[in-house]
Amino acid sequence: MRIILFGAPGSGKGTQGDLIAKRYGIPRISTGDLLRLAVRKGTPLGRKAESFMNSGRLVTDEVVEGLVRERIAEPDCRPGYILDGFPRTIGQAEAMAGMAGSRPEIVIGIEVRPEVLVDRLCGRRVCASCSAVYNIHVQPLAAAGICDICGGELVRRKDDTPEVIRERIRVYHEQTESLKDYYRRKNVFHAVDGERPIAVIFQDVAGLLDAALGRTKASERRT
Repeated sequence: MRIILFGAPGSGKGTQGDLIAKRYGIPRISTGDLLRLAVRKGTPLGRKAESFMNSGRLVTDEVVEGLVRERIAEPDCRPGYILDGFPRTIGQAEAMAGMAGSRPEIVIGIEVRPEVLVDRLCGRRVCASCSAVYNIHVQPLAAAGICDICGGELVRRKDDTPEVIRERIRVYHEQTESLKDYYRRKNVFHAVDGERPIAVIFQDVAGLLDAALGRTKASERRT
């Protein structure tokens, strides 16, 4: 099954994606991670991506779709995979369907009010050494300002200011509303309340996935 996660910055989409990956034994694929890895490895697509990034231009759909196509062709994706950060446009969604059109899919949107997202992201801190992410509002630390994992210094990202956060949220909603409608028309979009505790949100997410997997298995038995 193909699981597509939607969620504005700070919605907890990455956290839920990791929980899904652990429970169902399938990989979470982040386009941001794919881009960074391809650039680091110096692959043909990575070199193309780097040329765009170095010039301050957005990486083209062609490059991003190529990276996703390569990744989902790997053996660990045969049972299924989780997409985090892709698709971002209807064009990318149609390209995704063309890559593996017969694979059942489910789209889960983690819904959080903008004012809650701003509060969350203003409390986000990242370890300067190991890149672990924390939120000082919801995660008690053994020592203030110090990473629990490696002891590195926790810093605030430059883009985690209220003004920048509000703009990122605005852009996210502007880009994704038509995409949500696209998946609603396909009857595969499900929204969950992302303002509750992580474990409670995951109960809902797992319930949706278990039901979808059950329907898929029943359909396979009939054929």
